Amino acid sequence: MAKKLVVTLSLIAAFAAVGAAQQAQAVTQKDIEDDLKTFVCKNSDRLEAAKDLFKSAGASDNDMQVITAGKVENLMIVKKGRSDETIVVGAHYDKVSDGCGVIDNWTGVVIVANLYKYLRRFESNKTFVFIAFGKEEEGLIGSHAFASSIPKEKRSQYCSMVNFDSFGFGYPQVMLNTTTPTLAAFAKKAADDVKMPYHEAAIRDADADSGSFRAVGIPAITFHGMSNDWQHYLHTSNDVIKNVNAGSVFVGYNFGLVFLSNLDAQTCDALWPKGNKKADAK
Repeated sequence: MAKKLVVTLSLIAAFAAVGAAQQAQAVTQKDIEDDLKTFVCKNSDRLEAAKDLFKSAGASDNDMQVITAGKVENLMIVKKGRSDETIVVGAHYDKVSDGCGVIDNWTGVVIVANLYKYLRRFESNKTFVFIAFGKEEEGLIGSHAFASSIPKEKRSQYCSMVNFDSFGFGYPQVMLNTTTPTLAAFAKKAADDVKMPYHEAAIRDADADSGSFRAVGIPAITFHGMSNDWQHYLHTSNDVIKNVNAGSVFVGYNFGLVFLSNLDAQTCDALWPKGNKKADAK
């Protein structure tokens, strides 16, 4: 297993200092640990488990929508902001046949649910759409169905898509081959602000749900918290809860909160490549 990541008080203080005030009081590492334990190993039970997780984060049955497209089901919760400019925050809930899919990707669902838990309490400039995608492992089917369903004339309202996929070993890193350069630059600045180590790299022959949004011209980014030996764990029988470092997931949540707070303060134009939404929309 990867070297233990220690969440220091100074790091948490740094997160709070950049504008996500008192977030450590809203979600603790124990909360994250408890939520990780809600995983289920059967794919057929994962959607209901995701619903229960969002309910525990404060969502009502009326808040949650299950969007069915063909044979895929996506779970969506909308938090209205002051404007219709939208940020999508997502993670896939499905898993491969081996293992229990705790790393890939119950960790991501836990992060997204806790981001909802915190952000739902406050007014935001932008509307946030929280989504647990189905059938990512079968070829990004859920995220492709959602992204392609956005009418072309409304895509310019979507400022960005922020994806969380596979934590449990280290600090958040950017998966470059599924990330828009403008958002990678914002991620680096956010990491520098909180004095967190920043790493970015392409993962060969891999894709993630952010890729579905980039394919329709919407800026997107994927964060993960893996280590160099990730292939020993992902898509294997080693993807079980005993191999998850909850500190990595907790830092992923905290950094996600800082990153989303920073995006909420930007104009959509600033997040699109070259600042030109119309030129880059497809």
